[in-house]
Amino acid sequence: MTAWRRAAMTVSMLGVATAVGALMVFLTQALLARQMGPNAYGLFASSLATVTMIAPLAGFGLTQFHLKVYGVEGWQARRWLKPSMAFILATTLAALAVVVAWALTGAPHDGTRFSLLVLVPVVLSVLAVNLVSNKYRLENRFGRMALNQMVIPGSRLLAAIALLVVPRPSGELVALCYGAISLLVALSAIPQMRAMFSGEISLVGYGPRSESEAPAAASPGMGAVWSEAWAYGVYAALYPVFFQISTILLKYLQGDSHAGMYAIALAVMTAIYLIPATIYQKFLQGKLHRWAAHDKPKFQLVYRKGNVAMFLLGLAVSAALVLLGPWLVPLVFGERYQRVVAILMVLAFCPPIRFLSTSMGSALLTENHMRFRVYAMAFATVAAVAGNALVIPAYGDLGAAWATVAAETILLLGTYYGVRRFTRIQRAGDDSDRG
Repeated sequence: MTAWRRAAMTVSMLGVATAVGALMVFLTQALLARQMGPNAYGLFASSLATVTMIAPLAGFGLTQFHLKVYGVEGWQARRWLKPSMAFILATTLAALAVVVAWALTGAPHDGTRFSLLVLVPVVLSVLAVNLVSNKYRLENRFGRMALNQMVIPGSRLLAAIALLVVPRPSGELVALCYGAISLLVALSAIPQMRAMFSGEISLVGYGPRSESEAPAAASPGMGAVWSEAWAYGVYAALYPVFFQISTILLKYLQGDSHAGMYAIALAVMTAIYLIPATIYQKFLQGKLHRWAAHDKPKFQLVYRKGNVAMFLLGLAVSAALVLLGPWLVPLVFGERYQRVVAILMVLAFCPPIRFLSTSMGSALLTENHMRFRVYAMAFATVAAVAGNALVIPAYGDLGAAWATVAAETILLLGTYYGVRRFTRIQRAGDDSDRG
């Protein structure tokens, strides 16, 4: 009972921190949208979405792989730290090159090129926050992890408040502020990252630290890191495309104003989706890796109960969105964004679908079954891109919203199929071992 009470307190603390972070994001979006207007805000939001979509290439699944390898190997996972540094350097340079190349060759000359270039440090800040949060998660220092993950939304809110003195700030000015903030966040994370890659991680749940190192022959190279991390990296790279493609295509197919409207609706959904992310990615993920390797009955119990609880929670959130959305959106963002209400009424179908797919997908984050989740996300991403490209020219932002609902449904079905598939494989292996 004590363990459950402690877990409930930790989840509650993370939930409060997530709610505060979501509120910061929401207030920032509201302040900027009111000041800038739909066109300028749309230009900025689509540029930020583009960089955010590319940012997961930096690190390319390394944080998720570290959770897995520490969950399985415990203290001996230190052997992966040195090749991980080379892997981070290579993938980060690749991500930065992609952003710069697109800005210089593919972006229009309406301020988008400048915005993309000054937002390049966003890639570094996202990587730094993820790496440091991972260290705190492995150490069960969830309070520090929550504070660390509020650095970016908190600093952006301060920037939005400071910009209140500027009448009608341009998308380029706001992008410049975001870029500067991101650079400072990345620099401030250097001490913790240095400690982490020096092996100074205080693991919890694995007994006292062993002073004996793994033999030299067992030391992996960067190729081994790639072999282990690629599935997590592909998933991390696909998700922003899956989630952000509507805003980007609306910019190029309908204009900045439509992109701005949809970006507001997406900001609301982003805040909602932090709920399952808090439970499964911030709190449970490291534990699920450990339970899958060392306590399968506990893993299965958490999985089954989690599916039911998350679906019911998603239904409740959808109901709240339908009831409160038509009142809150004009109040917070202004009458110019009334169109956002119609978009949210369509997107209100998504929370129970997303909450359930998140809980079901937790079974595909463990052991060697991540590839099934990658397949599901790949199919859903293709559906999201194709669906948006087909319906946006005719139906605009509402078409994009329905395409998003369809893509979320495909993701859920693909995740369900993946879980069933790997369960059959696992059972066949168990029967073979007994035979």
